[in-house]
Amino acid sequence: MNGVGDAVVNIGPALAVAIVLLAVVAVLVNRRSGLATDTVVASVRAVVQLAALAGVLAVVVEYLWASALFVLVMATAAAFTSARRIRQAAPDVRAIGWCVGPVAVPTLILVVVLVLVGVLPDRVIAVIPTAGILLGNAMVTTSLTGRRAHDELTTRAGEVEAALSLGLLPRDARLEICATAAATSLIPGLDQTRAVGLVTIPGAFVGMVLGGASVWAAAAMQLFVLIGLLAVSSIAALVTVELVARELM
Repeated sequence: MNGVGDAVVNIGPALAVAIVLLAVVAVLVNRRSGLATDTVVASVRAVVQLAALAGVLAVVVEYLWASALFVLVMATAAAFTSARRIRQAAPDVRAIGWCVGPVAVPTLILVVVLVLVGVLPDRVIAVIPTAGILLGNAMVTTSLTGRRAHDELTTRAGEVEAALSLGLLPRDARLEICATAAATSLIPGLDQTRAVGLVTIPGAFVGMVLGGASVWAAAAMQLFVLIGLLAVSSIAALVTVELVARELM
């Protein structure tokens, strides 16, 4: 890196040492909660996957068809991750297929529409990061929504039975119990949007400013990202609750 980027981070041995030390701190702190192993795995995977991403982008950066294929791979991986989190077990093809709905479909539709209307340039360097941000957020929302919905239905199983005895359809009875609790998965996104510029300065804004864009252009782009995340997350949560209520997820 050079220029303005050097004012933020210097790429070199010191950065590698800092990353390792921060990972060690996270592992040691998470031993108490039993998540030390998960922290190690997550850290190692982050290293490998980011290196792979850099390598892939270096190859496909000139080809839009390759970026589309790469986005589909990302969508499949996100659906697999959510399916595993929701059921807390190795998912089958059916479970992954149902997770494609809330995780991937809203993002893919939004990205395609934005490219077609010209808001998003039809270049790899724009398509893949945008899709990745949206897919990641939809994946987290789907995982949290599904897990909380199942937990609520398990904890309040008696209330579901009572609702059924009153004549409610199974879908309606389950939805009545789990919908409100599952909606709490949207709170982090809402808080992030409320606090932007006051508590947090998001990555898209910082990255554009460091890249030489005006602060106004960076603010507009960050607003687009935040509102896009809210839209995708809201759809993901709604679809996930519906699928859980219908016992499809």
